[in-house]
Amino acid sequence: MEEKTNVMRILERKKILYQPHFYGDTGAVSGIEVAQILREDPAKVFKTLVTEGKSGQHYVFVIPVEKELDLKKAAKAVGEKSVAMLKAKELLPLTGYVHGGCSPVGMKKPFTTTIDKQVEGLEAFFFSGGKIGVQVELAPEDLRKVIAFQVADVTAQPG
Repeated sequence: MEEKTNVMRILERKKILYQPHFYGDTGAVSGIEVAQILREDPAKVFKTLVTEGKSGQHYVFVIPVEKELDLKKAAKAVGEKSVAMLKAKELLPLTGYVHGGCSPVGMKKPFTTTIDKQVEGLEAFFFSGGKIGVQVELAPEDLRKVIAFQVADVTAQPG
């Protein structure tokens, strides 16, 4: 049995059913590679991105791995003039997570979180279990029991 992550402990404390998926030392870096290793449709595997708005506020966006965050749509969704991706070196001190293992669950403090509208209609989706090599799968409505989030169209097809 793989070791539990903080994300799993939080889900269990809230009595939320989830399925852990471990892909350990596969060397998978991109979300597309993770989806392939898990033999899942990349449309159901989501990545967690952290941005900083013009106001200095931070925002979390959870989007399908095969898509890219549309910064204009993202800014509009959170009511900012603009948002920019957080620098990788700022991620750990801000969220407690490293690049590639960032989860919307269990960050050091709650941030306004937006999940791409593609999550609608999915019975379950995958996102980081809080460390590289771990994904958790759960129903979007179950995630609502742990974190507050809105659903909006915030992606662009990779160009």
